[in-house]
Amino acid sequence: MQLTPGKRKGLEAISNENNIVLATAMDQRGSLGKIITSYNGAISYEEGLAGFKEGISEVLGNQSSSLLLDPEYGWPAAAKLNKDVGLIMAYEKTGYDATEKGRLPNLVDFYSIRDLVEKGAHAVKLLVYYDTAEEEKYNDIKKTFIKRVGDECRQNDMFFILEPVSYDASGLDAKGVDFAKRKPEIIEFFMEEFSKEVYGIDLLKVEVPVSIYHIEGNEQYDNYAPVFSKEDAAGFYRTCSEKSKLPFIYLSGGVTNDQFVDTLYFAKEAGAAFNGCLCGRAIWKDGVKTFAEDGKKAFQDWLETTGTENLNKVIKAVNETATPWK
Repeated sequence: MQLTPGKRKGLEAISNENNIVLATAMDQRGSLGKIITSYNGAISYEEGLAGFKEGISEVLGNQSSSLLLDPEYGWPAAAKLNKDVGLIMAYEKTGYDATEKGRLPNLVDFYSIRDLVEKGAHAVKLLVYYDTAEEEKYNDIKKTFIKRVGDECRQNDMFFILEPVSYDASGLDAKGVDFAKRKPEIIEFFMEEFSKEVYGIDLLKVEVPVSIYHIEGNEQYDNYAPVFSKEDAAGFYRTCSEKSKLPFIYLSGGVTNDQFVDTLYFAKEAGAAFNGCLCGRAIWKDGVKTFAEDGKKAFQDWLETTGTENLNKVIKAVNETATPWK
């Protein structure tokens, strides 16, 4: 990897001493805020998001190599991080405009890359929804959008993480069987296309090509719906890994803690050379209700027990399965 000093510093800051990224994701906004207020209407959207993020940062963030936050609600949480924990900031607005086609991305208001550098961020993350079968004009817009952010990161020597998220423009369920058959091809495209130097990306945050519950032999999961044999699924993991010319890490994608841990071991066995993970809901999702209904003290207790146990399972799995980027 040929990195400029600032980008190199960013990669080292978000990684652990073994050059593996063990990051916790806490940049959720829209859906999380709505869930919190649905449990307790006395908590405002802003208050709920800020408070939940602070708790995650103080306990789980400080046990991770880095924490992903958003600049809209995350600065108080960022202040809770120890100096040896890397700070990744999301650069996109949450969600997308469902009234328009294409799920086009948009950047957060009031912050440029320079602003994020000056406020202490070590890396920036950009999420872009992408379907390879989408109308070409929409994908061209997205490719240009990514290049613009890549150029801004180059100009400010900021480490750039791209999170391309697959979807089906025709409306297939993202967790359904029909879309599962398409997904490996889309992830393979992400690895090859966004490794190109023109985008200025330094690390890819990607979905696995086949969810663990779509692989035969995993009847233990309630949402088990086999699509591929273990052999075929392993081939997809290996091929996607080989297509990437950049370091890459896996996102948890809303699966359970046990499912994500099993996914990491499957990826290792398949021969995927991933360099860590950025895991969110698989660690802290079950604590949302405790935070909203039972208050800060109960949430703190949950974080120090169940939340920490969930995180430690992921840390153990990543340390045993991931490939150091160095």
